[in-house]
Amino acid sequence: MSKSPRTIGRPLDTEAARARAKQISALTDPVNLRVLSMIAATPAPQSSSPALADALVLPVTEVDRAMTDLTGVGLLATDLRGQFQLTADAWVRFGRLLAAPVIGQATSMSSAAPTQNGAVPPVILRIVDDLSYRFSSTFSRETVARYVTESYALLAERAHIVRFLPSLTAKFATDRLSALATAEGLVLRGTPEVLFVCVQNAGRSQMAAAILRQLAGDSVHVRTAGSAPAAAVHPVVVEALDEIGVPLATEFPKPLTEEVVQAADYVITMGCGDACPIYPGRRYMDWVLEDPVDKSLAEVRVMRDEISARVLALLAEMMPTNQPAIR
Repeated sequence: MSKSPRTIGRPLDTEAARARAKQISALTDPVNLRVLSMIAATPAPQSSSPALADALVLPVTEVDRAMTDLTGVGLLATDLRGQFQLTADAWVRFGRLLAAPVIGQATSMSSAAPTQNGAVPPVILRIVDDLSYRFSSTFSRETVARYVTESYALLAERAHIVRFLPSLTAKFATDRLSALATAEGLVLRGTPEVLFVCVQNAGRSQMAAAILRQLAGDSVHVRTAGSAPAAAVHPVVVEALDEIGVPLATEFPKPLTEEVVQAADYVITMGCGDACPIYPGRRYMDWVLEDPVDKSLAEVRVMRDEISARVLALLAEMMPTNQPAIR
């Protein structure tokens, strides 16, 4: 009997729980929720108090009060033009409550984003333009915009260095949209889809994915994710893989999202517990492996070799052909 999907994430700490409780409390007010929903579905030039009041048939004073409430709990922010827009928190945490989650225009981000006024940097809007063109035959611009801004928010939330955040956002959003297209049957792949999941997505899952890519090439499509991703891949892991000629330089830890699980044929977990949602029709495997955090290079070499053996066995199961071992 299959299990139902579970929420992805970590338990809230006290500060985060208080902030989330204030947001939830604000959304229990029907006027606040209506205003937030209307702003989500309204182009930015029409998100002024008078325009919203007319659309909602409410007094301007009520709309102003709602905007103050929503801004105070971090669900609304103003962009460079002074127009109200939903923050990343509003989209990521409560987007499914809204009637029409559309963010085709300049969408504001939460304080986690590296901007002073909370607005999306122009480069993120450029990414939306580029990916809207790339996925024009598959998804609407609104869908692409939502995935790009959500991806930006998820990465910015954990970023210690923001210099490469736009390029990482582009790569993460592209991967998520590709997974969504596969999961929804909009793109049919002739190759198996494999997802490796560990806690930090900085060691075990990255090693397994890199080795599988090296062995299988284009005959297998590989993704990785973490239930609590780290800021970067562990240097000792990169070094251990470099010793056997397996590249990892362009990879980075990514949060676990539902569409990558839905797109997978094989889901291999490594110590992430119940964080990975369960969907029928996937082959789930749990590899019990030590975490390479704080391990020496010699210890990581042992893990690398064990992972190589497991990957070879997985490849034999997926594609029963002779594959060269990595030594």
